[in-house]
Parts: sequence; structure tokens; C-alpha cells
Amino acid sequence: MTAERIDGKSIAADLRDKIAVEAKKLIDETKIVPGIAVVIVGEDPASKVYVASKGKAAKECNFHSVQHTLPEDTPEADLLVLIEKLNTDDAIHGILVQLPLPNHINESKVLNLIRPDKDVDGFHPINVGLLTAGERDKALVPCTPAGSLILAKRVLGNLSGKNAVVIGRSNIVGKPMAALLLAESCTVTIAHSRTKDLPEVVRGADIVVAAVGRPQMVKGDWIKEGACVIDVGINRIDAPERGEGKTRLVGDVDYDSAVERAGSITPVPGGVGPMTIALLMANTLTAARRAAGLSDLDFAALLAEVEAA
Repeated sequence: MTAERIDGKSIAADLRDKIAVEAKKLIDETKIVPGIAVVIVGEDPASKVYVASKGKAAKECNFHSVQHTLPEDTPEADLLVLIEKLNTDDAIHGILVQLPLPNHINESKVLNLIRPDKDVDGFHPINVGLLTAGERDKALVPCTPAGSLILAKRVLGNLSGKNAVVIGRSNIVGKPMAALLLAESCTVTIAHSRTKDLPEVVRGADIVVAAVGRPQMVKGDWIKEGACVIDVGINRIDAPERGEGKTRLVGDVDYDSAVERAGSITPVPGGVGPMTIALLMANTLTAARRAAGLSDLDFAALLAEVEAA
């Protein structure tokens, strides 16, 4: 058997289209334009590419988008002043500080200063607490786990009763992913570097979410026949077959071997990555709707409408 390839790029494009329509409705009905501010400190090439993608997506979604690009040596105090200014700017509903920050800046201090209702990355302790407490409808949820969940539900439908293994325990992906899967009534195991007999743990999973940051670590023979594999990893490795000095992107899963056993699998690139940006736009729209006193939208249901059409 060969696994179904979960086309995150196409699904993300559908979601951005629906967000654009809903944003236009919000603007027409309330005159509120969803606004997002992205802050980048330094000249990290990967961060610059990612920020550019976010700006492009915001424009496609009919958002007001601003970018603050600060020098590498910007004092922490100056960055904190900028965050405070954005916190009080009524035209800005979402604030995103691109990570990593330079070593002289305290990352936690910066992220914790962002107002929880504008924290579209979902990293503020209040949003983390709400999600963990099962109050997702009051939180802003981290974008990568939220996008990963939509991809899993797209192919599996109801996840209730499924065995899920999340490989990785980071605050950005692993822990919130586990909380989201628990909310879907999955039985969830969080595995990590100290897990005994990790391959055997993974073999029991109907859903595998790989988020460890180690290229092609999860082998095909770890995967249960027919499992859904969500590969969050983005790793650049040498690709001498493409020429001297060339590289290519791979995930945390050995795709070529896993695709022979899985029922469905996300590719890298073109899987979870585009969904992360789409869910950032979704969170920004949610923040703007809440600011207008409106209820949240069900983005998975909006995607289902696209599929039905």
C-alpha cells in the first residue's frame, strides 16, 4: 500500500480563501480591518523568508499588515517599548515576534508582554493555560499544532478513541498538540528522547505527530499499517545528488519508507508548513472578531464547505 499524500499546501490555500471572504464580511459589516504586526530582530535568512510569507498571506486575506524590522543589536528595552505600543494600537489585533531572538534579549519576557488577546502565536501563559484546561474556545491556539489537527481530521474525520503519539515535548508544538488531541478524545502519549523503546511506542499509534527536529528519525517500520502521520519537522540536509553544496528539506519522518506503511502522510515541504501560516491568519481574524464582540468561526467547518463545493 502507498499512503495518501496530505496536501497541506492546497488545504492551506483553501483556508486562506475562506479567511479572505470572512475578513471582507467583517470589514463590510463592522468597518474593522483585521490587523497583524510582525516584529523581526536581526537578519536571519530563514526568518526573513518566513516573515515575507506571512506578509503575503496577510495581504491575500484582506488584512492590514505592518512589519517592524529591527537591527540585531536592538536593546531589549526598545523591543519591549515597541510591544507595549502595539498592545495599545486598536488597528492591530495580532502581534507576532519572529523567533529566535538575539541572545541578549529575554525571549520569555518579550512573549509574555504581548497581550493574550493579541497573542496570535498562542505562546502567552494565559493562552497556554486556557488550552491545557480544556477552554480552547477562549484561547488563541499555537498555529502549527492547530494546523496539524486540521490535517489529521481532514483525512480521519472523527478522532475520538484513536491512539495518538506525539514525538516531542516542546512548548511550541508537542505539548499543545497533545492538549488538542486530548480535546478530540484521543488517547495521547507524549514521547521524547528519554522514552524507552520509542519505535515500539510509535507502532501502537493510529496518529503519529513527529516534532523532534531530527531529520528522518522516524523510520517506516515504526509506523503502524494505515496510520496517519503528521510530520512537523523541517530540516535542511546535504543533497550531493543535486550538485556540490546543494541541500534539500526533509521532515522528522523518513518519508520514502513511511509512505509504504502509513494510510496518510504529510510531505515536507508542502505539508504542515503552509498550514502554520494559514492558522496565523485564522488566529488574527479570530482576534479581530473577538475585538468586535463577535463569535469565533469554525475553520475546520469552513474547509468542509470548500470540500463539499
